[in-house]
Amino acid sequence: MRTKIVAGNWKMNLNAGQTQTLLQELISQLPQTSAAVMVAPPFVNLPQALSQLQGLPVEVVAQNMHYADSGAFTGEISADMLVSIGVKTVILGHSERRAYFGEDDGMLAKKVAKAVEKGMKVIFCFGEELPDRYEGRHFEVVQRQLRNALFALPEGAWRQLILAYEPVWAIGTGETASPEQAQEMHAFIREQVAGAYSRPVADAVSILYGGSVKPGNAAEIFSKPDVDGGLIGGASLVATDFLAIVNAFR
Repeated sequence: MRTKIVAGNWKMNLNAGQTQTLLQELISQLPQTSAAVMVAPPFVNLPQALSQLQGLPVEVVAQNMHYADSGAFTGEISADMLVSIGVKTVILGHSERRAYFGEDDGMLAKKVAKAVEKGMKVIFCFGEELPDRYEGRHFEVVQRQLRNALFALPEGAWRQLILAYEPVWAIGTGETASPEQAQEMHAFIREQVAGAYSRPVADAVSILYGGSVKPGNAAEIFSKPDVDGGLIGGASLVATDFLAIVNAFR
């Protein structure tokens, strides 16, 4: 059985006080669930989140990291730094990192390899933009992103990978992706992994959907056979919304 996951990516939101409040709301209402629950606060609030959630079934993950162990990379954070404070999972390749900060497949391949080397798990994000979808290149784009960043890894590394498909065209554009479109792409992704490695590897990897999951659509999306959960953006900043999405697995 693949792990079901609901991960909240807080992006550049919430100061220390707001972080404490949101986490307390989550703690007080956290339901019994078979899904793994994760939150990804900004770097400066990671220690606070780790302390506040200690001993609770909510994992604290990082939003990014550098591929170098150390050096003259002002403003960056290394895998060793994250591991040293107790962070064991990192989000890499998010569409905003690609679009706004120039992260390409080559850089992401180095980041993923470094995280795996350090024993971390990786939530690896990828997906096509609106022109790609309109012009029928969406499968090609996703295949290329997977191949360039992940398919040089040894098979054993896939025990540390979680995939997160982001249809960038369906996030904040007014366009919507149907549950059927999500399933179609997730099934395609799983076939790509099977072709590059093996069917058991493909069947074991969790694939999350990151296309504006909300309380109103989570249950239908999560019911699809190849959708193993969600990477949640805006809805993860509202405790009742995020918990409703977690409850969608019930």
